[in-house]
Amino acid sequence: MSNSKFRLSIAALLASVVVFGTVYSFAQANDEAAVRDVLMRSATSFEKNDRAEATRVWANDESLTVFESGHANYGWEDYRDHHLFPEMGEMKNVKYSFSDIKIHVSGNTAWATMKYAIAGDVSEAGKARHVEGAGLASSVLEKRQGQWRIVHWHSSAPRRAPNPAATPKP
Repeated sequence: MSNSKFRLSIAALLASVVVFGTVYSFAQANDEAAVRDVLMRSATSFEKNDRAEATRVWANDESLTVFESGHANYGWEDYRDHHLFPEMGEMKNVKYSFSDIKIHVSGNTAWATMKYAIAGDVSEAGKARHVEGAGLASSVLEKRQGQWRIVHWHSSAPRRAPNPAATPKP
């Protein structure tokens, strides 16, 4: 092979690597944006009590697992009927947000870690009570038929400080 053909082959190879790297980076950025969008849509669906939107972002089969506050839900039907929809229905004036979101994508799987904050009004014995909470969460998503879906969710809140011990009376 002549020196000029060798240089041309190397240049073509390097151009291919640059193009592939650019396409891969673009696809990765698109997937990260799509995952972020699904997470934000899940929060918005909760705020608006939008059951149809919640159904679009969560995996709707037995593969779904949700761990919150020491409780586990296995499968979409269990989570939807015994946790998500009842909780969405009982809260009003909800504000639900995520911050410090870190997303990692590998093929058709993504995972994210984040901080969450939630506030809203709940009715207890006919009286409205304002509640607030915050904590950490992690989520696993799968790309299914071109759409990202949440297949696992785990959230935890900081432990509450114990009540001060009563001081004995002299």
